[in-house]
Amino acid sequence: MTIGSLKPTKEKKSRKSKQVVDEKVPLLPTKQEEDTGFDEFDGASFTGAVFNLSTTIVGAGIMALPATMKVLGLVLGIAMIIFMAFLTEASIEMLLRFSRVGKSSSYGGVMGDAYGKFGRMALQICVLVNNVGVLIVYMIIIGDVLSGTTSSGIHHAGVLEGWFGVYWWNSRTFVLLVTTLAVFAPLACLKRIDSLKFTSALSVALAVVFLVITVGITVMKLINGSISMPRLLPDVTDVTSFLDLFTVVPVLVTAYICHYNVHSIDNELEDNTKIKAVVRSSLALCSSVYVMTSLFGFLLFGDATLDDVLANFDADLGIPYGSLLNDVVRVSYAAHLMLVFPIVFYPLRLNMDGLLFPNARPLASDNLRFALISCGLIGLIFLGANFIPSIWDAFQFTGATAAVCIGFIFPAAISLRDRHNIATKKDKILCIIMIVLAVFSNVVAIYSDAYALFKKNASPSE
Repeated sequence: MTIGSLKPTKEKKSRKSKQVVDEKVPLLPTKQEEDTGFDEFDGASFTGAVFNLSTTIVGAGIMALPATMKVLGLVLGIAMIIFMAFLTEASIEMLLRFSRVGKSSSYGGVMGDAYGKFGRMALQICVLVNNVGVLIVYMIIIGDVLSGTTSSGIHHAGVLEGWFGVYWWNSRTFVLLVTTLAVFAPLACLKRIDSLKFTSALSVALAVVFLVITVGITVMKLINGSISMPRLLPDVTDVTSFLDLFTVVPVLVTAYICHYNVHSIDNELEDNTKIKAVVRSSLALCSSVYVMTSLFGFLLFGDATLDDVLANFDADLGIPYGSLLNDVVRVSYAAHLMLVFPIVFYPLRLNMDGLLFPNARPLASDNLRFALISCGLIGLIFLGANFIPSIWDAFQFTGATAAVCIGFIFPAAISLRDRHNIATKKDKILCIIMIVLAVFSNVVAIYSDAYALFKKNASPSE
């Protein structure tokens, strides 16, 4: 069964008849005749698809973007956010084009078509590494917001600490455990991605609430003259400071990674000829939110901007009702991340299942396998969130490895392989540029981070 038939009407019928396949779709398309009870599903709406893809994009990455402005300066930082949006759109367009020609209904299927079993497995492993890392970041931020965090020896109180004081029941581990059992586990039980459209819409609304309040606070402080002019360009004084510029690349890459959910959303879309419009609408919305958050977040906190900008909202803002606004900002974004969690968890579970059980029946039709994989992954993420100290550390690792492969290297490699002879000369030039930029910038980023870590560990003994 194909994603792209010749006629939209047939395509639409095809989409409806293969909803069961989509539960397995990021891995190996399976037999359509296996029914899991989704026959009455008529396809996802355009709006629902936009919300689901936008929620995939706007996750925790937005919280680290103001810190990238501190490194790059406003002009270069905003330019990089916009550039990454265009690059992401180009890479997704390549994936969709080769999917239709190769009759593949998943990212893994396209990789398998181009590079065989090992290509598909490489994609699955990268999705596992990236999504586990991203979901750990979500939990870290939720823990920072609700229970507090310590940065450079300074403790930033969490919302629950501020409201009730320090108790065992608002400690980081206990709060994350309750959140996992009460929120993440129930939402992770949903077997179709379109079932999450309402939570996705709410999560986007909560992200907008965070943005509107941040803009309002910044404007008020600009009016009363308590904000100084931010740095417009990076402060490069030596080789080390130049290399530091590349440390933001993994963060920017991670902020736009949504490729692993594009096929799942496309497969459920009522009219899949609209998938390109869904992608462009989502990227336009998310880019606008990213630019505004980066601009006003850095304006508000300047060089005091932390890796997780939410942690900055624990001090006196110097405006009326500042304490209340701090709490609203932090709680709204923590709630946003709780609702984003299942959208990112959905492809993670499917790819783990495909890696472990490549020839098994659809995951949605096997409740025991579904439950075991879900519980195992949620447990792993919970442990990671309690042992990894900083979201910047997690972003650097996933962004410089798995995320850059998913977002840019793999789509470019598929186009360069060009098994169906549809890539233009322009496509191949863009792909070469994409791979060179991705590899070079991330190698430098990894080197710069390793050098900084070594220097930091060596300095106390000097």
